[in-house]
This record gives sequence, structure tokens and C-alpha cells, in this order.
Amino acid sequence: MRMKFVKDSVPERMINGLFNENPTLVMLLGLCPALAVTTSALSGAGMGLVTLIVLTLTNLFISLFRKYIKERFRTPVYIIIIAIFVTIAEIVIKAYFPYLDNALGIYLPLIVLNCIVMNRAKEYAANNNVLLSVFDGIGMGLGFTLALMLIGSIREIKGAGEIFGFKVMPDSYVTADIFVLAPGAFFVLAILAAIMNKLKANNLLTIETIDSSEVVPKPKKEKSDGKKVSLKEKLASAKEKKAKAKEKPSPSEDIPKEAKTPSVTESQAAEENKEVKND
Repeated sequence: MRMKFVKDSVPERMINGLFNENPTLVMLLGLCPALAVTTSALSGAGMGLVTLIVLTLTNLFISLFRKYIKERFRTPVYIIIIAIFVTIAEIVIKAYFPYLDNALGIYLPLIVLNCIVMNRAKEYAANNNVLLSVFDGIGMGLGFTLALMLIGSIREIKGAGEIFGFKVMPDSYVTADIFVLAPGAFFVLAILAAIMNKLKANNLLTIETIDSSEVVPKPKKEKSDGKKVSLKEKLASAKEKKAKAKEKPSPSEDIPKEAKTPSVTESQAAEENKEVKND
């Protein structure tokens, strides 16, 4: 499957985080929560969604104030901005989602040091406008969330025969406890990363970017006044044009038929009269 998108456009930013630069399966960033939290699909989805929200808001604020933050102060300022949103997210989760808070544990406040968030803040949000930075955060967050959900789902099915807490395997199914432990996380991550690389190597999943200068703009349609012209009016205007064309003189009429003879001057006439008298 081959797809083309204009470079640094909203669709390209969304697809880039899902496939081309998937933070977990391609760039291998944020592996600490990806391996430790994904014992179930629900905990993986929870970590991914919290990271998505923090990443999007961080990109938004950093892009807004990028011109006012000096380069030597960027790293501490970025950490402070990320920490503010992580603290807000942690308070909300503890108040309304205690199960998710227990599942994420210490890895929830550690989002502050998540290299995915810091990487996008430095590499993209600090150098691009607000709209593209926001959709870059959404695309990267969705890619991270889907990767964590996929890892968590496989580990939960293989290790417990469940997915999102619902039993999907028969009673005769024999679980593999290793998938619930840390080694199982490494196995699943390695298999998924290998599949992603294989798809890209065989051009089964190719995302191409095109410069905006290479895109041929569509011709603009002339805007009409919105008034409907009846058939009678069209015929009348056509008759007027024909009448005006007939009234115009043809080029042949402008040329005189006979050239005028030059007139005889008075001096020449007097000389002729003298000659007649002398004779």
C-alpha cells in the first residue's frame, strides 16, 4: 500500500506518527512505559491516552511561545511545561480513575521525562507553527497509544486469555505466564517491530511525502454573481452582438476609390495666360 501526502500538512503529520515515525515500533522511544505498563490492553490504552493529551498540549504551548524562549533556557522551560500538564493529568486520574492510577503507578508522573514528549517538543514544536505542532502531537500520541494497546492486548490474551478484562479464550486454553512478565513484553515488542520493518522493506506499507512546490494547483473557477440568466436574455444579447458587428465599417470602405488630383496654383495659371497673349 503506497500513500502520498504533502510534506508538513495536517494529514501527513497524522499519518507520520502512526506509520513512518511510530515512536514505539519504528523509533523505539518511550520503551520504559511500553514494557512495564502493558500487562493488559486497558492499562496500555490508559498510558497512551494520557501521553497523547500531554504531548498535544505541550506542543501547543511550546509552539505558541517558541519565539520568546531563548535557546539556552529551552530544556528547563520545556520540562516545566510538561510537568504542569502531567501534574494536572495525575490529579484528574487519581480523582476519577483510581483503577488506572493503580495500574500505571510510578510511570504516570514519569511521563515528564518521556523521551517522546521531549523529542517532539525540541525537534518539531520549537520550529513549526501551532496547527502543525498540535497535529504532530496527536499523530505521535495516537501511534504510541495504538502500539501500547497492541502490545497489551497480545500479552493479555497469551498470558490470561482475556482482553480488556473480558474472557475470550475457552476454558481449555493454556495460558503462557511468561507473557505477563517482563520477558514477554520484550518478545512481543520485538515481533511487532520486526513486522513493521518487514512491511516497510517490502513496500507493503509506504508513506511518501511530496514538497508543496511539486503540487500543481487546480485552476480557479470564475465566481458568478449568482443570478440566473434566462434563455430569452441570452438570445437578446447574441442579437445585440451581431448588430454591433454589422454597424462597424469594413476595412475596404476606409480606402478612397479615387485619388484626388492635385490643384493648379495661381502662379501657374498666370504664366499660361501670358504665353497665350504673346502668341
